[in-house]
Amino acid sequence: MGGDFAPVSEVAGVVSACQRWGCEVILVGDEILLNAELAKHQTANLQISVHHASQVVGMEDSASDVVRKKKDSSIRVAFDLVKKGVAQAVVSTGNSGATMAAGMFVLKRVKGIDRPAIGTLLPNISGMTLVLDMGANVDCKPLNLQQFAIMGSLYMQHVAGIESPRVGLLSNGEEDKKGTELTREAHRLLIDTQINYVGNVEGGDVYNGSVDVVVCDGFVGNVLLKVSEGLAVAMTSMLRTEIEGRFLSKLGALLSRSSFRAFKKKVDPSEYGGAPLLGLAGTGVVCHGKASPLAIAIAIRQAQEFASIRIEEKLAHSI
Repeated sequence: MGGDFAPVSEVAGVVSACQRWGCEVILVGDEILLNAELAKHQTANLQISVHHASQVVGMEDSASDVVRKKKDSSIRVAFDLVKKGVAQAVVSTGNSGATMAAGMFVLKRVKGIDRPAIGTLLPNISGMTLVLDMGANVDCKPLNLQQFAIMGSLYMQHVAGIESPRVGLLSNGEEDKKGTELTREAHRLLIDTQINYVGNVEGGDVYNGSVDVVVCDGFVGNVLLKVSEGLAVAMTSMLRTEIEGRFLSKLGALLSRSSFRAFKKKVDPSEYGGAPLLGLAGTGVVCHGKASPLAIAIAIRQAQEFASIRIEEKLAHSI
């Protein structure tokens, strides 16, 4: 109920996920609004149910509101369903801070994890790079970055199937002495871990395929995410403008149409669904507030797969 287009996009995404992959989904929120929206779709034989929640956590609400003031909010109730075993995962397009707060309050953290993190997959020239944290923790300690690195490594190992993921610490230079006091101390901690830590990396390394995991604090990560999304939109728009303005470019575009489609798909944030909440003692996935039905459907599929891996148990044995 908390997304920018809720519940229209959410219901459409749920219907798509159930049609394409046979997912079983519980829609949590205002049952009158949700049932009215469901009535606009063909839902026969789909495993979709509605669980009523009387409150909504908006983008203007603080993360603590979900714990103290809005105990019957859709996001709080959704995590309660996971705790009770009625559901196995939560997908939210609402306030990411409130989603994390609800997950931490209801499901708790993996033992040994100081702060959970939001991980987001970004495209690189050869595959995908997992970047974390993407906004859950604006102020971090070196220990937090060390734990983010371990969580990211485990995620890429068990979800992406990379045997020994390469992990880098985002800084303003590759040299050990570069960066802030936070990154320099985190670098020293990461050297002593058992993961495949390759050292400091720069912003360009997020996209060149040289690493599989990039670690940073939530402030830097969120700025990186927003810049990446804006750049993808701008690149696509500029490319279209250049092609439409030149005859030979138009001719080339006709011959390369499939390549352009593939490029647009690769840089489209909708293709990557949601971001896992790593460090929770359960499964949670957050989507952009403006997430399209396609992005929501993919996020539901991701949550289903993520829950089946039970990465929180593997993480508990690694910390």
